[in-house]
Amino acid sequence: MATKNSKAKPKGKAIKPAAASPKGKSQPAMMQQAEVKQEAMSSASMGYLPNDVPPLGQMVLLGFQHVLTMFPATVLVAALCGFHIGTVLTISGLGTIVALVLSKWQLGKFIPLFYGSSFSYIAAYQAIAIAMTGSAPAFGVPLPNEVISTIQAGIVVTGIFNILFGLLIRAIGKDKIDLVLPPIVTGSVAAIIGFGLAFAAVGQMANANYLVALITLLATILYSVYLQNRGFLGMIPVLLGAITGYIISALLDPGSVTFAAMAAKPWFEVPTFTFPAFTGAMVVTAIFSVSIMAIATIPESTAHLYQISLYVDRLAEDTGREKYQLDKNIGFNLILDGIDDTLKGLLGATAGTNYGENNSLMAITRNYSGPALISAGVIAILLGFIGKLAGLVQTVPLAVSGGLAIYLFGVIGMQGIALMQEHKVSMFDPRNLAIGAVIMIVGIGGNIGFPGGFIPVAIPGIFPSGLPAIATAAVLGILINAIFLIFKPKK
Repeated sequence: MATKNSKAKPKGKAIKPAAASPKGKSQPAMMQQAEVKQEAMSSASMGYLPNDVPPLGQMVLLGFQHVLTMFPATVLVAALCGFHIGTVLTISGLGTIVALVLSKWQLGKFIPLFYGSSFSYIAAYQAIAIAMTGSAPAFGVPLPNEVISTIQAGIVVTGIFNILFGLLIRAIGKDKIDLVLPPIVTGSVAAIIGFGLAFAAVGQMANANYLVALITLLATILYSVYLQNRGFLGMIPVLLGAITGYIISALLDPGSVTFAAMAAKPWFEVPTFTFPAFTGAMVVTAIFSVSIMAIATIPESTAHLYQISLYVDRLAEDTGREKYQLDKNIGFNLILDGIDDTLKGLLGATAGTNYGENNSLMAITRNYSGPALISAGVIAILLGFIGKLAGLVQTVPLAVSGGLAIYLFGVIGMQGIALMQEHKVSMFDPRNLAIGAVIMIVGIGGNIGFPGGFIPVAIPGIFPSGLPAIATAAVLGILINAIFLIFKPKK
């Protein structure tokens, strides 16, 4: 305690006498320089970490940018597969919000990912639609509700599968799971999902104005290559290719563009919510065909988490803040994927995945804010109530969707090959050759060679239309790999 004769000391830390630095500068001067340096570093490292809350105006604009990024792919899957576009948009936004809120509640930090429609399930959707209606879905035209409800049963089971897989990873570790689902299996399955749709894509082009389709294809490729790393435009090459093809189709084939469907739609329309049906002749086929495709989305989701974790921690390091280390939550991330898919399956949206496109946007803008992604989810929900939007998608000519399909389906296939390259899968190993060969031949040959992609081995009451080729190929690959795990060959 201070004595009566002592002078009052100022509150806070005492200022020590300035000591000479080795270079003759006082410590306060050195501290000021350090503060200036720190401020300059922070200015050069502007951005938002996952738990940061931007100002309201910025948050809305950043959210809208996320929606623009996810919109082309999410809507395209819905249009190609006959789902209600408004429903898919609304549930994508809702699923994203639910995943973000759960991650903050469980971990104390947001996992900044946006959940849109996954391309990995397109072949399964189309096969079920063909088996139940006799033809593939028309672009932008919703399937009958009973068909969507049957597919939903498979999507719900996909969600449950992902949740169980996430819990298993948390219990025993990812390394042990990789033994059962090595890259040769997951990569080959991802490849046949794309290549198995080759005939459908080429068929769309051949049955429409092939010149328009080729121009659309070429424009999309050029945008993808020459706009890469050129800001926001470099992230929407598919949308730009669709707009180019749309304009070319209107000029070369005016009758292909009609706005009757758009005019018939109201501005405000409540999305069509459908519910899963777990009865019917095709329900087991739907569950088997759709849920097994999660084999391809699990490594994709994990790769996205690693990617975003790397960039988030770099920003934290640059700004002198604590790292988030999101990549330690692989199992929980898959549980969130499963919750999202379950929600989509219950309400009538396409199965989802977290989007690499939005990851790239965040890396470019250094905006990893969870609240900004929540605002994106809210905007996506609101867009789902705009009826004219679904009508506009229906005006896209078949030639344009055909040109886009050739590129998109091909890229899906090539990404499967890229996955195997990334993990340095040796094609000189006879085990890998055997697994990959069986998956590729059964999956591609069966999906292209037989009506609807069903191998003509019918099992009454379970698989009345035959065995779904791609799903069957995936199971065969897993079983062959299991044989090698149980009876290990000598090296």
